[in-house]
Amino acid sequence: MDQRRLALLALHFIPGLGDYLIRQLVSYCGSAEKVFKTPKGKLRKVPGIGEITAESITLGKPFALAEKELRRAEKENARLIFFTDDNYPSRLRQVNDAPSLIYLKGDVDLENPKVVGIVGTRQATPYGKKCVEELVQALVAHRSLIVSGLAYGIDIHAHKQALKNHLPTVGVMGSGLDVIYPGAHIDTARKMMENGGLITEHPFGTQPDAHNFPARNRIVAALSDAVVIVEAAERGGALITAEIANSYNKDVFAFPGNIGQSHSSGCNNLIKSNKAHLITGIKDLEYIMNWGSDSKPAKKTAISLENYSPEERTVLAILLENDKQMMIDELSWKSNLPVSQLASVLLGLEFKGTISSLPGKMYKLVKT
Repeated sequence: MDQRRLALLALHFIPGLGDYLIRQLVSYCGSAEKVFKTPKGKLRKVPGIGEITAESITLGKPFALAEKELRRAEKENARLIFFTDDNYPSRLRQVNDAPSLIYLKGDVDLENPKVVGIVGTRQATPYGKKCVEELVQALVAHRSLIVSGLAYGIDIHAHKQALKNHLPTVGVMGSGLDVIYPGAHIDTARKMMENGGLITEHPFGTQPDAHNFPARNRIVAALSDAVVIVEAAERGGALITAEIANSYNKDVFAFPGNIGQSHSSGCNNLIKSNKAHLITGIKDLEYIMNWGSDSKPAKKTAISLENYSPEERTVLAILLENDKQMMIDELSWKSNLPVSQLASVLLGLEFKGTISSLPGKMYKLVKT
């Protein structure tokens, strides 16, 4: 049994350790294995680690639970992907509150270049379902990955339409992989394994408790390039997903609805408050995301990097090396600059006329 992975998993079974503290401990100690070999006094110097947590770490009891979990994952044909793994989804790496471990079951490429999250009310109307059907059908041309939450209403309809149109689709769960919720969607979940799959941050046996679902929504938002809200009341999970997506600098879209319908008020308010782009069809999505553009990749240029700040040189070097336009999330990942800091750098380069911004938070070189 791989001791490195066993130690990483064991950290997740220590009470009081969340994603942030697990990352802090691994960074402070050098590896998960070294965390368990570090004296209690040194562990307590890590911000957030108290006496009880340090004691739990030094006892090493979580290893038995970790071994059992790994055997269960093997039996269930599920993959455990840690934040230290090379195949940890690049989109999740860009957000500060991403899970330090995800459980994945199925056959899916989470690095699909075009990922669309589709969420909405559990009380879907014929209008909402039609919006989903037309959008998913149009996304076939882009070979998009469809992400949603496997819930009643818009979510499950998005999954079913993806399957119908032979698009990969992923359901993000608020429970363990072995606890499909709601149970009525078990058959659909099984079909998704053939072209897509299921993702969760929770260990096997975790029940679908209410507090798990808002946290689940952040994974839907983080995995998506565009988040589309289809019917939403004034409050609910879909609006939480939209708020999180906006905080991640993702593009959020909302289908407008009848002002007399309660399940349209959430979408209409998002549009009215400029928290979502109005979408009536695929053309709107293509324009904002720059997916329908015929623009050619930028030609290599002979920019003198000496005239720029270190952060600007890093960004320009990446654009020069890749010889193409690039999304801000990918630039953030390649440059190791937080999106908030990168946005300021990019704005400065735009003022200098070195780069230009495109729809869909894309940037390209313009200076020759």
